[in-house]
Amino acid sequence: MSNTAIPVHAPLVTKPMGLWKSLQAARNNLLEIIPDLATRQPMVSGRTGKRWHMVMDPAALRRILLENLDNYPKSLVTKNLLKPAIGESLFIAEGAHWKWQRRTAAPAFSHRNVLNLAPIMSAAAQRSASRIHDAGPRAVNFLDEMVTLTFDVISDVTFSGDTGFDRNNVHNAIDAYISEAGKISLLDMLGMPDWVPRPGRMFSAGAVDQMKMVADKAIEARSHRSSEQTPDLLDLLLAGEDPETGRKMSVAELRDNLLTFIVAGHETTALTLAWSLYLLAQDPQVQDKARSELETVLRGRPPSGEDVAHLPYLRHVVDEALRLYPPAGMVSRTAQGPDELCGREIRRGDTVIVPIYALHRHHMLWDQPNAFLPERWETTKPDRYSYLPFGDGPRICIGASFAIQEAVLTLATLLTEFRFHPVPGKKPKPVMIITLRPEGGVWLTAEPLKRG
Repeated sequence: MSNTAIPVHAPLVTKPMGLWKSLQAARNNLLEIIPDLATRQPMVSGRTGKRWHMVMDPAALRRILLENLDNYPKSLVTKNLLKPAIGESLFIAEGAHWKWQRRTAAPAFSHRNVLNLAPIMSAAAQRSASRIHDAGPRAVNFLDEMVTLTFDVISDVTFSGDTGFDRNNVHNAIDAYISEAGKISLLDMLGMPDWVPRPGRMFSAGAVDQMKMVADKAIEARSHRSSEQTPDLLDLLLAGEDPETGRKMSVAELRDNLLTFIVAGHETTALTLAWSLYLLAQDPQVQDKARSELETVLRGRPPSGEDVAHLPYLRHVVDEALRLYPPAGMVSRTAQGPDELCGREIRRGDTVIVPIYALHRHHMLWDQPNAFLPERWETTKPDRYSYLPFGDGPRICIGASFAIQEAVLTLATLLTEFRFHPVPGKKPKPVMIITLRPEGGVWLTAEPLKRG
């Protein structure tokens, strides 16, 4: 991609916003509340109802996410958005309740277990390639296709062999919850208590109940499963116990964590893949270089889990997609006590925001921050706290290696089958509500490659 062909990005705020405009922007696209100054300064502070601080300085982020972690739990806004669907699961829980769940679930995401799931990921990618072939020469919305693919993967690694699992019902319920309850409520922004009804979340309550019912049935049915079958994610969680206390998850705790993994495990990876394909289609040179690497490593055979470590350039494409379009483009914390960040006072109750979208495009941290340059990863290793697609510290995403493996295997499969081209006039718009989605979809044409 030439230096003038910068991929789509969100226009950041250049003038102060009042409370009402901030609330409107937060409901429709969280990226629209980020000031452009956040890509040029280590920290930006203000007041919109409450005192807030946007932090982009790597040393300060290390303090928030690692050194003084307990002072910065997830904000009430985040908890209010997600707790109705996933309860006190790993993503929401704090302190000791979080720690024992993390210790219990961690073995399920070990390198060996993730590698054992690679054939399921490759099979889903092959089914996706078949659907794309069947679509013919017409344009395809690859956001929808990648959502279908990743939901196939998370379903197969979670409920393998469970014929009673209604994938369509769960998929539709997840989409309904995210689209309705995921929009930041004005009441959340004003700090109103949980018992005050949120209309959007009341509307989506049926979708939440449906998700929980399906998960509960699957957990109950698993007691009849043959022990000779290869264990899937649900089996591993059922068998898991806290190595320090021996505690095992109850059915409700299993269900909430299972729903967390299902929601996060397909939505975020689908977005990474859709944005990766958009970037590859926009830059034929990068696409050709990635395909050349695949030809050298694979020599005509399908990719396997062991190949992921030997495809560094394709991994760098994924790294750049996660830098430019991090699925969790912004996270917020609520300070529990006084602190100091970048020489600035933090008071109890202050909202501390990590605008990952701005951090990844910061002019003091990245060369040509808005450009798509996978090669940057070959020569420069960024500061650990300047690149946070999966967070960091003790609460780094438990499924990070799962997501990377799935993304690389999927792209490897598709790039050996097709050459991707953009559709004129169909540019996606980066919009963040809960996750950073390409509004309008990612429309591309997929030209089948001639077999030698």
